[in-house]
Amino acid sequence: MNNKKQDKITISMGAGGKQSFELIRQIFLPVYGNKILNQLEDSAEILLGKEKIAYTTDSYTVKPIFFPGGDIGKISICGTCNDLSVKGAKPLFISAGFIIEEGFSIESLKKIVLSMFKTAKEIGVKIVTGDTKVVNKNEADGIFINTSGIGIVHPGMNISCSNVKKGDDIIITGSIADHGISILNVRENLGLTPAIQSDVGHIYNIIKEIIEFAPYIHAMRDPTRGGLASVLNEIAISSKINITIFEDKIIVKQAVKKSCDILGLDPLYVANEGKAVIFVSPEVSKDILNKIKKLYEGKEANIIGKVENTGYSEDTPAVSIQTLLGLKRFVPLIEGEPLPRIC
Repeated sequence: MNNKKQDKITISMGAGGKQSFELIRQIFLPVYGNKILNQLEDSAEILLGKEKIAYTTDSYTVKPIFFPGGDIGKISICGTCNDLSVKGAKPLFISAGFIIEEGFSIESLKKIVLSMFKTAKEIGVKIVTGDTKVVNKNEADGIFINTSGIGIVHPGMNISCSNVKKGDDIIITGSIADHGISILNVRENLGLTPAIQSDVGHIYNIIKEIIEFAPYIHAMRDPTRGGLASVLNEIAISSKINITIFEDKIIVKQAVKKSCDILGLDPLYVANEGKAVIFVSPEVSKDILNKIKKLYEGKEANIIGKVENTGYSEDTPAVSIQTLLGLKRFVPLIEGEPLPRIC
């Protein structure tokens, strides 16, 4: 982001790609920066007495608010709990803040509130505080939701984007791009069939199953805005390593792939709402993968890449993909906003 030329906020600055990254580093960090925030993790890790606490917050502006597989309420609980989970924490408590536009349907609000309650109950978290604001018509696009979450980090977990090691294997817990394409199909009335279901869901069930491997788990992220590619780039930059991923190991459902081909989208950059990317020591990667694949949520999990750490440079994209043809191409941080307002 060039501050001399760019004096207005653009929609791409909220996309989770290069512009988002630059906005944070050039505007927020110089003012708010501290040892915890500067790590730019999905959740802050705070030491309170003898306990390590994970704390996170997120805001949700998805449109449409109801879509195949979920709604804005379900995302608001799953998204925040997933950010806690990928720090190796058990989610415990949630806050819920609502900004509601005048004229919004009471019946729709009831459905959202019930969806949040059911999702929180499934995960085992409690909604313990909140706030409600009503703004004038045409000032909030229906409803916006903010949720913050607190969890306890499991003993032995030391998860950070800067902890990745040379040789680490990269696991993803399922297929990619389901959520972004589902939203786009409904929002733009594309009529893509069969209807594509969002993958919105919680991942704590997966995380708690692999806690026994805590010393071998170095980093975890959930690839939401900006998709898998953005998360891999952010981790590569934090750990100053190079990553190679393998196209034939990454699952893209046929309907999603077809939709991406038609729309000219790369599924690597399309958002997910129920997956985790996990960097683990190679000596236990298959054991961890087998644990994950035994769960319903992880049945499509796979080892999709490797950390190489060969000649990292800030001037060259740190992520590459080996294509089905055996060729390599760079996978840089995305510029622009291919799918606005997906979470």
